[in-house]
Amino acid sequence: MKIAEIISFLETEAPPSLQEQYDNAGLITGDASWECTGIICSLDAIEDVVQEAISKKCNLIIAHHPIIFGGLKKINGKNYVEKTVIKAIKSDIAIYAIHTNLDNIIGGVNGKMAAMLGLQNLTILLPKEGMLKKLFTFVPLAAAEKVRVAIFQAGGGHISNYSECSFNTTGTGTFKAGEGTNPYSGTIGQRHMEEEVKIEIIFPAYLERKIISAMKASHPYEEVAFDIINLSNSHPHIGSGMIGELNQPMDEKAFLSYIKSVFEASVVRHTTLLSRPIKKVAICGGAGSFLISKALAVGADVFITADLKYHEFFDANNQILIADIGHYESEQFTINLLQELLANKFPTFAVLKTAVKTNPVHYC
Repeated sequence: MKIAEIISFLETEAPPSLQEQYDNAGLITGDASWECTGIICSLDAIEDVVQEAISKKCNLIIAHHPIIFGGLKKINGKNYVEKTVIKAIKSDIAIYAIHTNLDNIIGGVNGKMAAMLGLQNLTILLPKEGMLKKLFTFVPLAAAEKVRVAIFQAGGGHISNYSECSFNTTGTGTFKAGEGTNPYSGTIGQRHMEEEVKIEIIFPAYLERKIISAMKASHPYEEVAFDIINLSNSHPHIGSGMIGELNQPMDEKAFLSYIKSVFEASVVRHTTLLSRPIKKVAICGGAGSFLISKALAVGADVFITADLKYHEFFDANNQILIADIGHYESEQFTINLLQELLANKFPTFAVLKTAVKTNPVHYC
């Protein structure tokens, strides 16, 4: 199997267009045309993980964090990034990063955290705007259902938990076919009137090329008339953080002990206890201080994240319990998520979880 096939699957699950502007997800080293000998799933692609891949005869590392964020002006091994890149290139090891694009899907990093905690009624904490578009196309009556189905199968027509959503109006279209054309109906050189359906369907922006291709392939017209507009509506399944509910409320101290155990945290840094039960839980794997105000706005009892600065704890304003469990601790089960996704898709292929604990933070 080619590495390109694995990348194609991952990018269907977490499209690269969903990554944040500062990010560098994608193929960092290696060649997608290589035959894949095995996969190592890891949170970080550091030198020890590259060595592990070499020893286990795996030539592809799927990592959550990109080893390169900014440009490298020199590659001479002076730091851990350059050493890792050199070792990977010299050993023909491909490194693929799937970072904030995996953070921003409902079944991604935060979805895995929510599953570990047993949360229910999950929704995105801060849905992304500008991720939806609408297609308008005009189809003769007899072909309308065929075109609708093709667009639905390509991923269009989803609104929250509803699928195959469209709006249809009938009207009369006109056209005059010129010389050298092959019109669906009518006569060349004469204006023709055709009863048509105007179909309107919402779709995720990252599926635009696929949607257009499916529409054109199923449409009977030689020249397909269509419009695409950007929507300001937020996408309910794409965005930052997540919020859910515990099956039963928990005491604050018991809840802190619970998350410490679930995420195998050596320590949990938290704000003042508020003497009230925990039911509504907001989460964000990795650095999530930018979501504190949103967690407050939706009435969460607790916000679990990492990498909080001293003054950011004050933002709780005695209205919410904030728990910083550590960056590695919050995202470590992303390794399991990646392994599960890949093993389910490629059940006969070697998909391994790294045995290297890459957490650079230690406590005494």
